[in-house]
Amino acid sequence: MPLYIKDDAVAELVADFAKMRGVSKQAAVGLAVQAELDRTVQAIPLRDRFAALRKVLPLPPSTGKLADKAYFDELSGE
Repeated sequence: MPLYIKDDAVAELVADFAKMRGVSKQAAVGLAVQAELDRTVQAIPLRDRFAALRKVLPLPPSTGKLADKAYFDELSGE
Protein backbone atom coordinates (compact mmCIF):
# COMPACT_ATOMS: atom_id res chain seq x y z
CA MET A 1 0.00 0.00 0.00
CA PRO A 2 1.50 3.37 -0.95
CA LEU A 3 2.28 6.01 1.64
CA TYR A 4 1.58 9.57 0.61
CA ILE A 5 3.18 12.40 2.54
CA LYS A 6 0.96 15.43 2.17
CA ASP A 7 2.93 17.70 4.49
CA ASP A 8 5.63 19.60 2.55
CA ALA A 9 7.78 20.08 5.64
CA VAL A 10 7.77 16.34 6.38
CA ALA A 11 8.48 15.53 2.73
CA GLU A 12 11.47 17.90 2.86
CA LEU A 13 12.74 16.24 6.04
CA VAL A 14 12.52 12.85 4.34
CA ALA A 15 14.32 14.16 1.26
CA ASP A 16 17.09 15.70 3.41
CA PHE A 17 17.51 12.49 5.40
CA ALA A 18 17.58 10.39 2.23
CA LYS A 19 20.24 12.65 0.72
CA MET A 20 22.38 12.49 3.89
CA ARG A 21 22.20 8.72 4.01
CA GLY A 22 22.52 8.27 0.26
CA VAL A 23 19.34 6.21 0.01
CA SER A 24 15.94 6.52 -1.60
CA LYS A 25 13.11 8.35 0.14
CA GLN A 26 11.41 5.01 0.70
CA ALA A 27 14.51 3.61 2.38
CA ALA A 28 14.89 6.80 4.43
CA VAL A 29 11.35 6.47 5.76
CA GLY A 30 12.01 2.80 6.58
CA LEU A 31 15.26 3.63 8.40
CA ALA A 32 13.65 6.40 10.40
CA VAL A 33 10.63 4.33 11.40
CA GLN A 34 12.80 1.33 12.34
CA ALA A 35 15.05 3.55 14.46
CA GLU A 36 12.05 4.98 16.29
CA LEU A 37 10.58 1.51 16.85
CA ASP A 38 13.93 0.37 18.28
CA ARG A 39 14.02 3.41 20.60
CA THR A 40 10.47 2.72 21.74
CA VAL A 41 11.25 -0.91 22.54
CA GLN A 42 14.36 0.14 24.46
CA ALA A 43 12.24 2.59 26.46
CA ILE A 44 10.23 -0.32 27.87
CA PRO A 45 11.84 -1.29 31.18
CA LEU A 46 13.95 -4.42 31.01
CA ARG A 47 11.86 -5.99 33.78
CA ASP A 48 8.72 -5.63 31.64
CA ARG A 49 10.46 -7.01 28.54
CA PHE A 50 11.63 -10.06 30.50
CA ALA A 51 8.13 -10.55 31.94
CA ALA A 52 6.67 -10.61 28.43
CA LEU A 53 9.37 -13.05 27.33
CA ARG A 54 8.70 -15.33 30.30
CA LYS A 55 5.01 -15.49 29.33
CA VAL A 56 6.01 -16.78 25.90
CA LEU A 57 8.94 -18.93 27.07
CA PRO A 58 8.36 -19.95 30.71
CA LEU A 59 11.19 -21.37 32.79
CA PRO A 60 11.24 -25.15 33.18
CA PRO A 61 9.91 -26.57 36.47
CA SER A 62 12.29 -26.74 39.40
CA THR A 63 14.20 -30.02 39.85
CA GLY A 64 14.65 -29.43 43.55
CA LYS A 65 18.41 -29.81 43.21
CA LEU A 66 20.72 -27.23 44.73
CA ALA A 67 22.94 -25.67 42.05
CA ASP A 68 25.94 -24.85 44.21
CA LYS A 69 29.69 -25.23 43.70
CA ALA A 70 29.59 -28.93 44.63
CA TYR A 71 26.90 -29.55 42.01
CA PHE A 72 28.94 -27.89 39.25
CA ASP A 73 32.10 -29.65 40.39
CA GLU A 74 30.26 -32.96 40.07
CA LEU A 75 29.07 -32.04 36.58
CA SER A 76 32.63 -31.31 35.48
CA GLY A 77 33.97 -34.54 37.00
CA GLU A 78 35.86 -33.00 39.88
